[in-house]
Amino acid sequence: MGQEQDQQRRPALSREALDPLLVNDRPDEAFEATWRRPYRRRLLIVGAVLAVWTAGIEARLAYLQIARHEAYLSKANKQHQDIEDLAPKRAEILDRNGEVLAYSVDADSVVANPRAVIDKAATAKALCDVFSDCSAREIADLTTQLSRPKSFHNVRRGVSPKVARRVMALELAGVRLESETKRYYPKKELAANVLGFVNRDNVGLAGIELAFDSQIRGKAGKVLRINDAHQRSVDRQVQLAPTAGAAIELTIDQTIQHIAEREIKAGVLAQNAVSGTAIVMDPATGEILASATYPTFNANDPGSVTGEQRRNRAVEDIYEPGSTFKIVTAAAAIEEGILSTTDLIDVSAGRIEVSKGRVVPDEHTYGILTFEDVIVKSSNVGAIKAGWLIGAERLNRYVRRFGFGEVLSKDFRGATPGIVWAPEKLDAGALASVSMGYQVSVTPLQMVNAVAAVANGGTLFQPHMVRAVIRDGKREAVAPVPVREVILPATAATLTTVMEAVVERGTGAAAKIEGYQVAGKTGTAQKIINKRYSDSAHYGSFVGFVPSRRPALAIIVLIDQPRRGAYYGGAVAAPVFQKIAAASLRHLGVPVTINPVAPVIISVDATLVGRPASAITTVSNVAYTDDGQVVMPSLLNLGARDAVRALTRAGLTVRVAGDGIVVSQYPEAGMPVEAGDTSVVLHLRLTRPVVGASAGGGGQ
Repeated sequence: MGQEQDQQRRPALSREALDPLLVNDRPDEAFEATWRRPYRRRLLIVGAVLAVWTAGIEARLAYLQIARHEAYLSKANKQHQDIEDLAPKRAEILDRNGEVLAYSVDADSVVANPRAVIDKAATAKALCDVFSDCSAREIADLTTQLSRPKSFHNVRRGVSPKVARRVMALELAGVRLESETKRYYPKKELAANVLGFVNRDNVGLAGIELAFDSQIRGKAGKVLRINDAHQRSVDRQVQLAPTAGAAIELTIDQTIQHIAEREIKAGVLAQNAVSGTAIVMDPATGEILASATYPTFNANDPGSVTGEQRRNRAVEDIYEPGSTFKIVTAAAAIEEGILSTTDLIDVSAGRIEVSKGRVVPDEHTYGILTFEDVIVKSSNVGAIKAGWLIGAERLNRYVRRFGFGEVLSKDFRGATPGIVWAPEKLDAGALASVSMGYQVSVTPLQMVNAVAAVANGGTLFQPHMVRAVIRDGKREAVAPVPVREVILPATAATLTTVMEAVVERGTGAAAKIEGYQVAGKTGTAQKIINKRYSDSAHYGSFVGFVPSRRPALAIIVLIDQPRRGAYYGGAVAAPVFQKIAAASLRHLGVPVTINPVAPVIISVDATLVGRPASAITTVSNVAYTDDGQVVMPSLLNLGARDAVRALTRAGLTVRVAGDGIVVSQYPEAGMPVEAGDTSVVLHLRLTRPVVGASAGGGGQ
């Protein structure tokens, strides 16, 4: 009983001990209010802060997801997607026969996003190990570039397919390949100054590549590149295909260009000259068949030479033409009826005073010359007297008519118009200078184009280098553009006779070509050095056309500062003209004009029989020079199959024109040819023996 009472009493005591507020000293209502009120206030403040914070977050989320949705979506896409240009493939440049002179090949470039590259030094080292040609400095430079805060760096352009595969196999963060094209010139130096070149972005910088860049280049496309988290490309989707450029077909004939380059180089080296230029033109159309300069360069590596070697001297260099310009003086005198070729001019003094204290001499002392012989013998005194009779205004008019002082062609960037003085500035001394080819500056292209006008009967054509534009498989031919009638056909015929005499019995004898009548004019002019005419530096030139009565070619040869022996145009330039013209006529198959072979006439009822096998000439064994060049064998009178077989055995590639047996070949027999050369040309013609008529038939 006592234990039960103790157990009942113990819990009561525990409650009182544990909760003293149960006793009489429990706080009253006033005390409760003093602590509950601040507590509620704090709760309200915390709740309000939480509500504002939550509202702010929701507002920010709404702003980001609604107002800034497009911007952040674009930013996210940029991190995982790139829109890059897809370069178009630059179109080909062809010669007039379809031979490729320039084309583009596919290539890959190694690029990087430095911001996505994780280990800069290790990445640079790994890439250079693949390239296998980096120096220590190049590795350090690449590391520096990869460490910069930018999103693009072009590591190496135009790598080989093997290198491209090895780079991709590395799977380096921030490193990828980009497709592009690389320009290639398979003929190397051939027509390099004409073709020009492009930069690393395939933009034309010179020559035809620059003049027709917008047409050749085409339009870029767009490609979508999908990247992973390490900025490595995982997929590519073409959004807009690139538009191909238009191919350019030039008027250049690859074979004639090769001939001109070979001969002008030989001429410059033989005379130890500074440079040389040769242009071959079709006088009937103004088409340029060849434009050669020396020194030249390899168009695949334009950076390895100076701008001096890359310049197209045919249209960019000006010079005082000297006596070749007397053609203009003669044209003005004859056209205006001031002088005829038989009129006599007294040049017996051998010198003439053109202004106070200035005397112009002749190279030789002559007596009284006909006006024709003034040109044939290139008398300065006679040309000056003719110029004074013509007068400044009329002579200047003909200078302009022949195209001097203006750029006629749009096919050349950087072409200069030359220097032509206004007639009111030509006093007696200046007029005397212009009459003999001084105090007027021209380009080689202007000079040959002026002579081409004489060759074709008096029409000045716009000289042009582009024959056609080929776009989407359609060939758009470029028609010849006649600029103006310069002189009457009768005047042109008279000048042709005078220029023929220059070659036959005058200063241009070295330009004679066996079997062809040649018309031309020599020129020698002092060169201006340090603003003074030099006594030791000269231009030697020859300009003419052949065959003179039915011209196929107009050619100019200019040798700048010959420094070995004679420097006259007849001595240094005329021989080069002769070689270029002779080889080009053979290549074109132009028939001889002096003592031509009479055609074979066969009666209508004659029986045609093939050429007897006994008449076929066998080719001699192919020989080689000490440096491994092939000595061109004689292939005349061989059939096409036998001729091609002989050349193929020698490692040469041949182009055959015509049918029948070989009647001419280029290069000629005995000339050295590089193994693998593709410039060998054979001209074939059908020939049959004369067969007597059958009884009752017609005669031969």
